[in-house]
Amino acid sequence: MPVLIPRLVLVPGLGLDARSSRRLRRRVAADVVLLPGMGRSAPVPSIDDLAARLRGRLGPGPVVLAGHSQGCQVVAAAAVDPRVAGVVLLGPSTDPRLRAPSRLAGWWLQTAVREPWWQVPLIVAQWLTTGPRAMRALWRVAAPDRIDARLRAVGVPVTVVRGTRDRLCRADWAAAVADAAPAGEVVEVPGAAHMTVQTHPDAVAAVLRAAVARGAVAEEGGCASGVSP
Repeated sequence: MPVLIPRLVLVPGLGLDARSSRRLRRRVAADVVLLPGMGRSAPVPSIDDLAARLRGRLGPGPVVLAGHSQGCQVVAAAAVDPRVAGVVLLGPSTDPRLRAPSRLAGWWLQTAVREPWWQVPLIVAQWLTTGPRAMRALWRVAAPDRIDARLRAVGVPVTVVRGTRDRLCRADWAAAVADAAPAGEVVEVPGAAHMTVQTHPDAVAAVLRAAVARGAVAEEGGCASGVSP
């Protein structure tokens, strides 16, 4: 029977845009959805409203949703949509321990010094495009959002990806996020910190390809196809 191959949809992290996944998308075909606080400087609504905007961009499906950092919150909220065939969460960063500003600053610095410095101009350029106001607003709505509670209702496979040097998404937190999903798993990227999408595109592409393969569904009377970007 012919199969329908899911289309891959990426949601960037806090302040980031399509430039953050440019190297990744040279290795695996994907669409990027930009939202307020994530590539757009518009006012930031609630996570549920952001998820509704994302669902409005999905097309007929099936799709595999991949979110990076704060984008994971929006992906988790949208993942109950019946068109979603799989979920990949790259460095989910709403660990409740990070709600204290002092701890957030400390863990962010611990992660930043483990990142390759060639990224700095690229990241800063994206932050300037999104703007500090939208970034602050996104953090305020995303930080208290319970990704674990949302994932309990997600029936499709969920893969949580973290770099072994990431202090924003620590091993115990990644495990807790994966355990919240009925079909969750953790994949670690050796030597990576938080910006796996930019710094380790080969490893991330392999995870995404596996998620797409798992999400392939039989299409009765149809043919294998995807929705073009």
